[in-house]
Amino acid sequence: MDTNELKFEFLEVKAGFISLIPISLFVLVFGAAFGLAATQEGLNQSSTVLMSTLVFAGASQFAALELWGAQVPIVPLAITVFAINARHLLIGATLYPHIQHLKPAARYGAMLVASDANWAISMRAFTNNDTSKGLGLLLGGGLALWTFWIIGTWIGFYFGDAIKNPSTYGVDMVMGCFLLTMVLDGKKQSKTFVIWTGAAVASIVAYLYLPENTHIIVGALTGGVIGVLIGEKKNDD
Repeated sequence: MDTNELKFEFLEVKAGFISLIPISLFVLVFGAAFGLAATQEGLNQSSTVLMSTLVFAGASQFAALELWGAQVPIVPLAITVFAINARHLLIGATLYPHIQHLKPAARYGAMLVASDANWAISMRAFTNNDTSKGLGLLLGGGLALWTFWIIGTWIGFYFGDAIKNPSTYGVDMVMGCFLLTMVLDGKKQSKTFVIWTGAAVASIVAYLYLPENTHIIVGALTGGVIGVLIGEKKNDD
């Protein structure tokens, strides 16, 4: 594909949406758990569904509920959400070489629905030089996850009592196992190994010597910087 004409193809986006439906069903369960938790914190249905629609970050939304009250501490809330989502810096860095030729609206639109699952499966397609499929999985898969997260949140208001604790059924392990499968089954590249190794080492050092939870940010920033530097070196060559 000519990178000057890089764009999302409808059929690939549709295929990406369908491909991520199985994992989206587990996202729906967590969405329902979030809807129930939000109800217990006193949020109304419209506010909670709107949060899931605009934020689309499960762990961050659960963390936000922990700080919710009559007076919401804005600064601690912002720092907490940033720390939890810092991994998206690394996700963005690894995706950039594959989506940089998209038009800005398409590029940033896709990143709005980028999450761990559709990032992992799209990266496997990108590393296999299947750009069209990778773009379809990134956008279509992201739309599937986003849609099921919103639906799950809404369901939580009515049926959440049945799934108060998803981990009881092992649902919390699904995403981790899925991501591990993507990593082990994907095409091995030395550049990717360097990025993840650098991020891991920096994260461990930060965990041991820096304040609590900063290891997430440090690891993500380190991986992102390494990814950018390696990419620039490759382009120079």
